[in-house]
Amino acid sequence: MSNTTFSALADPNRLRILDLLANGLLSVGEIAKRLQLRQPQASKHLRVLLEAGPVKVEAESNRRNYKLRIEPLKELDTWLEGYRQIWNERYDNLELYLKQLQEMPKNHQN
Repeated sequence: MSNTTFSALADPNRLRILDLLANGLLSVGEIAKRLQLRQPQASKHLRVLLEAGPVKVEAESNRRNYKLRIEPLKELDTWLEGYRQIWNERYDNLELYLKQLQEMPKNHQN
């Protein structure tokens, strides 16, 4: 997983673009309109996403449609899996501790 992907996803507008593209192909104009951005701003964000990998462009006549690429997001998910396991273990330990506290007689809790 590259730092480029993290950098690209650090911007809220780029995350919003990914959310839009999760529903299908969109042109830069459609993206700009839905996010209430100027077209040059949307183009700049799309260029960053293209370079980082989670977005690709498909030409259709004179129109360029942007599409979500799932592979870089799968890499991110794989990287995050190790952290999910750590947090799940911590939550499980916390749950056990809380159960132990609940099972203690009232006079031992103080």
